[in-house]
This record gives sequence, structure tokens and C-alpha cells, in this order.
Amino acid sequence: MIPFLHLGPINLPTFGLMVATAMFCSYFLLAADLRRRAAAGTLPPSPSGRSIDAETLVAIPSLVGIVGAKLYHVLETPRDLLANPLSEIFSTYGFAWFGGLIAGLAAFIYLGRKFRVPILQLFDIASPACALGYGVGRIGCLLSGDGDYGVPTSLPWGMSFPNGVVPTTARVHPTPIYEFLAALLITGILWRLGSRQIAPAARQFSSSAQPSSSHALRSHDSNSGSTASRPRLPNGAIFAWYLILTGIARFLVEFIRINPRSFFGLTNAQAASLLSILLGAALLFALYKRSPPHVAH
Repeated sequence: MIPFLHLGPINLPTFGLMVATAMFCSYFLLAADLRRRAAAGTLPPSPSGRSIDAETLVAIPSLVGIVGAKLYHVLETPRDLLANPLSEIFSTYGFAWFGGLIAGLAAFIYLGRKFRVPILQLFDIASPACALGYGVGRIGCLLSGDGDYGVPTSLPWGMSFPNGVVPTTARVHPTPIYEFLAALLITGILWRLGSRQIAPAARQFSSSAQPSSSHALRSHDSNSGSTASRPRLPNGAIFAWYLILTGIARFLVEFIRINPRSFFGLTNAQAASLLSILLGAALLFALYKRSPPHVAH
């Protein structure tokens, strides 16, 4: 594996490069989703008259998340922070995932309120991009060999990580590749579900659209295929399926990962995955109970 790329005196961590690549991939997918929703007339206008854009939705939460991840980490160890504050704050190591999640999510919700996008619709828009970004980021774990691999295996695609950050000479399950493939599948499913939210609105909006817009909307309907005759998904349904599908994928891969078991024979990640699945199922139940799906003709 290649934990670092050496460019003269500069050492570039491959994990960081893949995180940046994940952000770019998420941006392009998010921009595509915003374009198709804008063409369907499903994005509400903001007070300033400017619609929310992918650059804002990716850049600001990402930067805020990085700051939050660092602050969460340094505040977990206040003794180290007081002993050497500059070294702790500006170190390239020590980022807490949970701190990044809290800060990034808070920034994301703030942007939704600022642009007057309903929070469930905003989460629906972000879900495919989040699934894709997570999968691409996992390739960074593979390249760095940071210990996210699985247990030993005799399967022909088993890999060893002798030069990884957490080295092993045994042939193990390349679980980051499994998660990458699962993330691609989930991204495709969520993108397809998005068509079931957009297609009915697109047909309604096309009656008052300009000719060029009408052509784009007809193309969208033809690309949507049979989604036009299926029940329209309420806002929040894509996010709910994101919670369910990503939870299932992570829960299953943890059975062959080297993470320690905590309670009931489960890893912490499996416990979080079960919570994600339950929250997604509860959200789906609440959405359909409040607004049963209807078929648009």
C-alpha cells in the first residue's frame, strides 16, 4: 500500500487525497441532482432569489466539519492541549469523526434554513452524494492501510498491507473495496428513487415551462422510464432509505472486520448501524403514515 506520496520534500497522505477526491465526486453528483430538481421546479426560491448550489452545500459543511473534527479531538484531551496548544491544534493528525459529523450537519442544516429548503428535502438531495463520497473515501483507507481491513482469508482477492499505517503481512479481506462497491450500488438505488420524487412534479411544471425547458423535462420523463407510474416518494424517503441501506452494508461488513467487539458480540459500528436502520425504518413509517404515497398519472 501507499500511505504517502513523496514529491521531493513534500509527503502527501493518500488518505487525505482520497477524501478530497470524495468531496469532488460528491459535488458533481450533488450538482446533477440539483439541476434535475431545478428543471422540475421542485426547489423553492430563496429570499435572495438565488437557488442553493452544490458548491455551497459541499464546501461549507466540509470545511466546518474538518474544524469540528479537530476541535472535538483536542477537547477530548485537554491536558495535551494545554501542554502544547499550537502543536495539538495545527497537527495534521487527530480528527474525531463524531465531531466532524456534528459540525458538518449543523452547517448543512443552517444552509437549508438560509435558502428555505425543507430539511427533509435537503437530506434527500444530499443522500446519494453522501453514499458516493463515503465509498470513494474508503479507497483512501485501502491505500493507506489504516487498519480498516478485515480478518484473514484464503480467497483469491485477499490482500496484505505490509507497508500500511497499521501493517499486516497476512492476506486479509479488503473490506474498503467491499464498502466501495456497496456504496456504488446504494448510490444508484438512491438516485433512481429520486426520480420518483421528481417525475410527477416535472410533468406538472412542464405545462408552464419554456420550450427548451419542456424539452429537457420530456427527456427526463423518458429517462425515468416506469417511475412515472409508480407512487411518488414523499420528502425524507430517500434519506430514510440511505439510513437503512448504509446501515445494512456497514453492519454486514463488520462481521469480517478486525474491530473489537463491545457488547452482545457487536462492534460499536454495528451498534450504530442498527440504530441507523431503526431510525430509517421509523422515518419511513412516519412519512407514509402522515402522507400515504399516491400514483401520479
